[in-house]
Amino acid sequence: MSGCTDSISIANKLLQQIQQGQTEIVERNFDTAQIARGRAIFQENCAVCHGPNAEATPNWRKPLENGRYPPPPLDGTAHAWHHSTEELKRFILKGGPPGEGRMPGWEGKLTEQEIDDILVWIKSLWPDEVYDTWYKRIENRQ
Repeated sequence: MSGCTDSISIANKLLQQIQQGQTEIVERNFDTAQIARGRAIFQENCAVCHGPNAEATPNWRKPLENGRYPPPPLDGTAHAWHHSTEELKRFILKGGPPGEGRMPGWEGKLTEQEIDDILVWIKSLWPDEVYDTWYKRIENRQ
C-alpha cells in the first residue's frame, strides 16, 4: 500500500509542476483505429464490471458485503494510472490484484494485441495531466 501512497505524492508534485507551467505535457500519438478497437473489445469484455466508459459503479469506493471493493474506474479517476503498462497487462492476463484474485485472468481469452488495444483506449481516457504524470513517472520515460 505504501507504494501507491508514494506514487500519489510524487504524482501530486508533478501535477503541481504542470499546473505552474514548469514542465511540458507529453503529446499522445495514439492510433485512432487502435483506440476504436480497444473500446469495442472493452465494451464486449470489461464494461460489465468497469462500466461502459471505464467509469466504474457510483459506489466503487464502498466495500461490498464480502469486504472487497467493486472494480475501480480506469478512466484516470482512480489508481490504474499508478501502474506501468507491463503491470496493467499482467493484471489483465493473470487477474488481479495479485494474490487477491478479484479480477479474472483473461489469458487465453484475449490476445496480446487485444490487450494492447484495450490499454491504449483506457489511456486515451486519462486527462492530459494524469497521462503526462504517468508517462514521465510510472513508465519512467522522462
